Amino acid sequence: MTDPITTTSPDASAAAPKLRLTPLERRASVMLALLFASRMLGLFLLTPVFAVAALSIPGGDNASKVGLALGAYGLTQAVLQIPLGMASDRWGRRPVIVAGMVLFIVGGVICALASDINWIIVGRVVQGLGAVSAAITAWVADATRPEVRTRAMAVVGGSIGLSFAVSLVLSPLLVGQFGLSGLFWAISLLGFVCLLIGAFAVPAVPRAQATMAGAKISDVLRHADLLRLNFGVFCLHFILMALFVVAPAMLARLGGYGPERLWEVYLPVILISFILMVPAVFYTETRRAHKVALEIAVAGMVAVLALLPFASQSFLAVVALLVAFFVAFNILEALQPSLVSRVAPPHYKGLALGCYNTAQAFGVFAGAAMGGVLAAAGSESRVFLVSAALAFVWFVTTRGFKNGRGELVEQDDSPRAI
Repeated sequence: MTDPITTTSPDASAAAPKLRLTPLERRASVMLALLFASRMLGLFLLTPVFAVAALSIPGGDNASKVGLALGAYGLTQAVLQIPLGMASDRWGRRPVIVAGMVLFIVGGVICALASDINWIIVGRVVQGLGAVSAAITAWVADATRPEVRTRAMAVVGGSIGLSFAVSLVLSPLLVGQFGLSGLFWAISLLGFVCLLIGAFAVPAVPRAQATMAGAKISDVLRHADLLRLNFGVFCLHFILMALFVVAPAMLARLGGYGPERLWEVYLPVILISFILMVPAVFYTETRRAHKVALEIAVAGMVAVLALLPFASQSFLAVVALLVAFFVAFNILEALQPSLVSRVAPPHYKGLALGCYNTAQAFGVFAGAAMGGVLAAAGSESRVFLVSAALAFVWFVTTRGFKNGRGELVEQDDSPRAI
């Protein structure tokens, strides 16, 4: 069953030419996606192994501080995302992104040289000061026509899921080869790559005129569907970070895997989840069943999280549930930014995406911090149950997903093959 859609008639759609990205649009989109993916990989690399690798440094056995170190960058990201997006409107996208990546590199160096968990927390806060997601998104908007913008946004947004997938496999290998300090040096190197891409590789394009001159954050806050999507991305990253406060130690305990061998678990998990995710995404796009896919993916996440406490003594059961979790996660990570682009009115689409990025960053901080607090109390199951309860609330909110006319609005720039 598909949702009602507000579009042109089938005959008109058939007659309309399929718009393609121009060479400049394609180059800008690819370079900005690479920039975004490299930056997110640098942030995500710590997540899959830190709870175990931190045991090698003073204070690393404090679960609360481990959670805070994981999520600290999310707090400064959330606070500065919109202000730096506005700064990029005033002074240009490139200068703001380059400055942000310099801060990201400095934060990574502080972590690499850290003598204890407290200095890692400081370094992660500094990393978060480079909150350039909104500026990158705005640059995508500058570089693309409205008719093809959703496709470009989908390329950039999809890089988040891809980055996390790569981090699951790469970070255990880096920790095993170079230790925790070496991991932070690798993160800093990725920041330098991002700086080079932002400074030299992304083509210069005219900045869009002030299309959001009359837009206000209150516009986003009054838009019910955007609120649902912002709450959704908050929940998604809250759950992800809370899960990875306890999952590495659980896998180490049940399977006997040290941090350097966790990739042996993560690699098959992420490969199988991607294989299972592709048909679901293809079906969603071809049938335009976005609302149904959203509900099913969130419901699946509720089920997985509710089952994890009962499976927490079986290695194979935990791995199977992680596969199911990442199927749902990958679908939601790709689906939700696309929905923001679809339902947000054109005159404040950029602001809507900035608010969405802010909600995501708050979820990162809150999930890691809360996961650390609950884990410090000695209860893995409590982390899963709190996450399951939050996912259930999220599921309830998705049931009302519609615009003011009771329809999901899909613009003419719906994703097609690039």
